[in-house]
Amino acid sequence: MAGHVCLDLVCRVPTDRLVLEPGGLAELHDTRLTTGGAVSNTGLALQRLGVRTRLMGSVGDDALADVLRDALVRGGAEDTRGIATVPRAATSYTMVLTPPGGERMFLHAPGANTVFDAGAVDLELVAGARLLHFGYPPLMPRLYADGGRALETLLRGVRERGVSVSLDMAMPDPASPAGRADWREVLERSLPYTDLFMPSFEETVVLLRDTPREGEVSAEGAPRSQQTARVSRLAGELLVMGARMVLFKMGAEGVYLRTAGADALREMGPAGPDDLGAWAERELWSPSLRAEVVSTVGAGDATCAGFIAALLRGLPPEEALAVATAVGAHCVEAPDASSGLPGWEACRRRLDAGWPRNPLQLGAPGWRRQAGGDLWAGPHDRGGRSAPGT
Repeated sequence: MAGHVCLDLVCRVPTDRLVLEPGGLAELHDTRLTTGGAVSNTGLALQRLGVRTRLMGSVGDDALADVLRDALVRGGAEDTRGIATVPRAATSYTMVLTPPGGERMFLHAPGANTVFDAGAVDLELVAGARLLHFGYPPLMPRLYADGGRALETLLRGVRERGVSVSLDMAMPDPASPAGRADWREVLERSLPYTDLFMPSFEETVVLLRDTPREGEVSAEGAPRSQQTARVSRLAGELLVMGARMVLFKMGAEGVYLRTAGADALREMGPAGPDDLGAWAERELWSPSLRAEVVSTVGAGDATCAGFIAALLRGLPPEEALAVATAVGAHCVEAPDASSGLPGWEACRRRLDAGWPRNPLQLGAPGWRRQAGGDLWAGPHDRGGRSAPGT
């Protein structure tokens, strides 16, 4: 597990209208200091789910670095040898503001993440792992500079050592250099070395500067469940760029999965599925599970961890999506990214007990509800038929 790491200062805002003016004051409540960033959020979730995980990232040589390291260990991290100290740098932190309803806002100081480059990951520590999950290159400028050559170098080096790669993104600040970067070029360089690409749908739209085509959105501001043609198209573009699996985090509307053909999945390395027939050429959308939402911070990272853990355990895609939504739902029931995370057995018990899902209607042509009603299959889904050569 490598990439962006920081401290989170998670605060509850008592109003849904936060106005900051010179000389003004806004009250914050229930403040918690926790670990944050993809390394912490996804890494600790994987650890809870029974996946041995090594954490790799960059921190400064300040007091916050000691706080962060201690918090990682208290959160369950077993191996932090890859957390490197950058001289004369500050440790990254984020203020996470959660108003009523749980949709969070961020004030972020990138700190040592700004100097993270391809050389920050010790490939000798990576060798022997089944999978490297890398998170948040849009918050790490050296990785996306020059068309993403450093990110390409890093992911290629991992794959050359026989380790599978999964990649998660983050929403860039539109006014920052990340918001002006050519992310299509970055992804065209990086996705040939990416087995599992796991952005949110909104991040994908922003990074690719995509505009809906005729008939892809039924109305201004339509929910994602009414944008199925656009979701399918963007996932297909990412597969063409080289990704072998694309998982879109769809927020309250669940998760969407589209996979490449059997020949591409055979190239995934040690984290690839054994049952190619179950995984090749799938297009599935799993609704979210009912949860009492306290905060959405870290929910996408937890969802990634659930899917990865299920994939590494050899589960079929239908079950992997169920676990992904379950871990994400557990996460939103807590005020921070880590305290609500379940163990593997606890997660499966709650699913097996019949955890109800939120309603999801996909009335677009070609979409059909699967048996049991908890999963939708899209027009590109081959239905788990036997893959050639299996």
